[in-house]
Amino acid sequence: MIMMGNFALLVFLAFASMQLLCIAADHDAAIFYDSFEEPFNGRWIVSDKDDYKGIWEHSKSEGHDDYGLLVTEKARKYAIVKELEEPVNLRDGTTVLQYEARFQNGLECGGAYLKYLRPQEAGWKPKEFDNGSPYSIMFGPDICGLTNKVHFILKQKNPKSGEYVEHHLIDPPRVPSDKLSHVYTAILKPDNEISILIDGEVKKKGNFLSAQDFDPPIIPAKTIPDPNEKKPEDWDDRVRIPDPNAVKPDDWDENAPMEIEDMEAVKPEGWLDDESEEIDDPEATKPEDWDDEEDGVWEAPKIDNPKCQTAPGCGEWKRPMKRNPAFKGIWNPPLVDNPNYKGIWKPRDIPNPNYFELDKPYFDPIAAIGIEIWTMQEGILFDNILIAKDENVAQSYRDTTWKPKFVVEKEKQKAEEEAAGSDDLGGFQKKVFDVLYKFADIPFLSKYKLQILDFIEKAEKQPNLTIGVLVSIVVVILTAIFMLIFSGKKQQPRVEKKTEVAADTSNDQGSSGEKPAEEEKEEEKENETGGAAPRQRRRDT
Repeated sequence: MIMMGNFALLVFLAFASMQLLCIAADHDAAIFYDSFEEPFNGRWIVSDKDDYKGIWEHSKSEGHDDYGLLVTEKARKYAIVKELEEPVNLRDGTTVLQYEARFQNGLECGGAYLKYLRPQEAGWKPKEFDNGSPYSIMFGPDICGLTNKVHFILKQKNPKSGEYVEHHLIDPPRVPSDKLSHVYTAILKPDNEISILIDGEVKKKGNFLSAQDFDPPIIPAKTIPDPNEKKPEDWDDRVRIPDPNAVKPDDWDENAPMEIEDMEAVKPEGWLDDESEEIDDPEATKPEDWDDEEDGVWEAPKIDNPKCQTAPGCGEWKRPMKRNPAFKGIWNPPLVDNPNYKGIWKPRDIPNPNYFELDKPYFDPIAAIGIEIWTMQEGILFDNILIAKDENVAQSYRDTTWKPKFVVEKEKQKAEEEAAGSDDLGGFQKKVFDVLYKFADIPFLSKYKLQILDFIEKAEKQPNLTIGVLVSIVVVILTAIFMLIFSGKKQQPRVEKKTEVAADTSNDQGSSGEKPAEEEKEEEKENETGGAAPRQRRRDT
């Protein structure tokens, strides 16, 4: 047994040694790598341009001993750059760009993308790094307002015009909406394929030379609309036109108003014509320090006229307005097909003077890596920036630097969500029980009250049975309703007879001036909406 144990220990140590050797080999295979375990001062240069006031910090990732480059303040511009020892050629073989970013305070409005700078002009200094510093590739998450994407932008020089053009990857992936660490990877392959990975999973694939994958296309169109051609003056592109033979009807009144006074409306009885809706507050007194010369003539504040509270209305009564049945509006002739329609005009195509062909994009080398962002939030952490020529190297870094952190963060997030969900469920169940207790007190369920209370007590003791208990109580309630309806049907003839007598009695009462409360409410509604204009108080206008 001891020998077996020693053998297992030797196997484990051998395996661990091989892993360390592989990791070391991967690190040697990296063209550039920065883990930020050491302070960045001296290696990364902060821009001294006036626009960039944001303070960078060498800080631990929340919940880990792993360090990164931290954005410390919100509503600031940040710029920092690291020059590479040698420019990286992107035209030969595969190139992998990878780094980690974490929105520790959640996603609000901020960018966390990297700029891979091409060689700068002679005399350029890292402290001069800003938004105008030319780059070859921009890559990474950006979110604010309607923008939510993991950018990939290639800036390529047009060999015909000599101008640099930004080519944006179409339909890039969305940014993960959480507070976890995520690793972003762009793989540029020699067959012109571009892959964007988030957390090692391919989220977008495209081809650099495809017009469907980049906007504008990296290879321009062979033809373009002639910029010098203009639409002829006699070109008619109206599909339908007003009927020239149509005539306005003789009885069409364009001047009829949209609304007219309702002449059938009658001023409600009890309307107080001589009372104002608001009166001076009788309890208000002029302040002792009031100066009429400086403050003007003092006026008491207004209050609602108490006499108007019980009256249907106060002040001058006006008839309400109603829709004018004679209103027709401005007359317009009907539309008919245009006999002179020539279709939608467009200029003819001509050869594109800036057209060119490429076997692969023209990538400028990467001479430096820069972070130049404007963000409305703090707490963005950058980490483990990598440039490599092998996808396996990038995967090894993901497995050893990112994944262990992500697993810990994910488990913590899951525990928090479960705890929050449990609290929410407990609160929800309490509300359900409160409602059920009220149901038990309904008079027509009195026969089943003890049964319902028994069900509720069982659910309170065993919350996992809540759904089953709810179903049972619903069955009891439906049974009670069914029994009530069924028993009511047996007595239906006698009830109808009484109802008829009651109806006759109510009609007699109505003719003598006495009206049920329901009818009075209906008449009050009619008076408010039709017979009387609703009162408007000065404070409401």
